[in-house]
Amino acid sequence: MKLTFWGAAQQVTGSMYLLELDDDYRILIDCGSDFESGDRKRNTKETTPFPNALFPFDASIINLVLLTHAHIDHSGNIPNLYRDGYEGQILCTEPTFGLTGILLKDAAMLNQKRINEINSADSQKKFRKGRKKKEFPKDLYLEKQVRDALENFVPLSFNRRFKVADQCYVTFIPAGHLLGAAHILVEVWENGQKKTIGFSGDIGRKGYPLLIDPGVLPPVDYLVCESTYGNRLHEKNANPEAALADVIQRTCVDIPGRLIIPSFSIGRTQALLYTLNKLYNDHNLPPIKVFADSPLAYESSRVYQRNIRMLNREAREFQEENESLFDFENLIYLEKTEASRAISNHTEPCIIISSSGMIQGGRVEYHVAQNISNPYCTILLIGYCAEGTLGWRLMNGQTTLRIRGKDEQVLANIEKIDVFSGHGDRDDLVEFVQKQSPDQLKTVFLVHGETPSMLAFKETLESVGYKNIEIPQKGQTFEL
Repeated sequence: MKLTFWGAAQQVTGSMYLLELDDDYRILIDCGSDFESGDRKRNTKETTPFPNALFPFDASIINLVLLTHAHIDHSGNIPNLYRDGYEGQILCTEPTFGLTGILLKDAAMLNQKRINEINSADSQKKFRKGRKKKEFPKDLYLEKQVRDALENFVPLSFNRRFKVADQCYVTFIPAGHLLGAAHILVEVWENGQKKTIGFSGDIGRKGYPLLIDPGVLPPVDYLVCESTYGNRLHEKNANPEAALADVIQRTCVDIPGRLIIPSFSIGRTQALLYTLNKLYNDHNLPPIKVFADSPLAYESSRVYQRNIRMLNREAREFQEENESLFDFENLIYLEKTEASRAISNHTEPCIIISSSGMIQGGRVEYHVAQNISNPYCTILLIGYCAEGTLGWRLMNGQTTLRIRGKDEQVLANIEKIDVFSGHGDRDDLVEFVQKQSPDQLKTVFLVHGETPSMLAFKETLESVGYKNIEIPQKGQTFEL
């Protein structure tokens, strides 16, 4: 049995791991989009028999895909897998199916816009002599590929052992982090010997708004563990309601300003809206308008409402008392682009929640561009931002920002809190690994993290008794 790391290896995004059983049965765990910068990709040491293809393997030889959760860095390349010849199923949980469909359809729509723009530019310049024809990026898929993919999703229940092949079983275990997110346990029998592999997916936090706490993987022989926050600790004893109320008081009440919160449409925005709903219900906030500027957020919130039974007890009780997790009197969903841009003219204090969370694409770029030089505006960063993104630059104190082709001076106030981060911190990750016996666990593979985070987390694990810890390179294969 072999395990090859084709994504999220010494970086955060692009999760994709290929497990090959001895009977030529091949399982792909996650198939995510890679958002790392071009320079980092070029500097990555990797070997692939398909250097000019999107995937470093023949998609048609994959027998099965297991999806940990919906986030696009775990699911975003699934339509391309079907385009390139995959004909099998995608196993995941029911909420993951619903949320992934929303994300992939949106990505296909954006891809179509991008293709139209390329074609338009190509048409305008077609008479230039010696000009090469514009090539489309390899990762652009359209609605047809999304439909093909979604027709082959098979939702599974949590904590139910499912046979996927002769002598191979999988179990999805709650991971927190996002509605429907799972750790995945794979059990394989080879030559009469049982081998077990655990894939952490993204590990959530205890007590996170809406979500149940992460579950526990049973004892495994091999563990593939994320390490996003392997060298960081969250603010201890931070309460989401208190933290958010404090920021709103200072930025919209004490000073009649504007609060912009870049937030991922799926997961983070629902946690924000739920927390705001609780604050308004408890009369802890004045009637400040809240603009939820993301059609995806609206669709995703409906998936959360349909899956109330899979949320934590507090959320279920709040739903029973208030009839809605997210809707409150001062909340306005913005669907059309015209309505989104019109709030630039809103003169009263307001809160704008818009995607993406890293300020890399999406409507939030427009809001940031319009307000980055406004000293009465506060931009609140509430989660991880990949290196090179606009969010990362603001988080690291950059005083000028090139956005939408213009250099802008940063006069807006930049704040950050981590109470809404959906990733477990170093202590959460250590606790997750320590559920495994150091004597039985043969190897821990660290993935889904920046290299400094991985190295620090490796040292931490070694200090508590875990010996064989690997930090795979992209394309590296291990015999299990």
